[in-house]
Amino acid sequence: MQGMSERQYAAHVGLSRGAIQKAKTAGRLVLHEDGSIDAAASDKQRAETTDPSKTRKPPAPKLKPVPEAAVAAVGDTLREQGLSAPAVGGGTTFLQAKTANEVLKAQERRIRLQKLKGELVDRARAETLMFRLARDERDAWVTWPARVAALMASEITAALGDGCEVEAALMQKVLEAHVRAQLDSLAEIRPGLG
Repeated sequence: MQGMSERQYAAHVGLSRGAIQKAKTAGRLVLHEDGSIDAAASDKQRAETTDPSKTRKPPAPKLKPVPEAAVAAVGDTLREQGLSAPAVGGGTTFLQAKTANEVLKAQERRIRLQKLKGELVDRARAETLMFRLARDERDAWVTWPARVAALMASEITAALGDGCEVEAALMQKVLEAHVRAQLDSLAEIRPGLG
């Protein structure tokens, strides 16, 4: 056999065997004496005799553009794991994207497991609880002078004897000024308490 069979030629040009048989019947292929197809000569003859408007071009793959943020996220994930990441604007390979996806899934499962075990808490809930605790502490200090001023004034008066008397209102003002100064210094350390 000198040339190609119908199946071989169909695979060579990317057409079906039926299309090759139709071209052979129509005389658009060059055949050897044994009936096999002369590939080079047939390619040339088909190019000359085929109407370009009737040829099917394989459709271009419809790929959606990948957002820049997604490419950056893949790069960040790969860098966190110590793997090489593409430059921004450079192409991310499928393998890199797949690796980043698997790393993210593993991280997500680890976080979910830690939540189930009680090792992690919800950040917003923890912040709310800490704020409430700090506010309660501040309120206790702010109301403390009013609760203890009269008691302290009477104890100081009793300790000093008959000649001196400490007014409860004055004692309360002094204590409130002291507490306010302490809360102001705490507010510098922990904003939101004052």
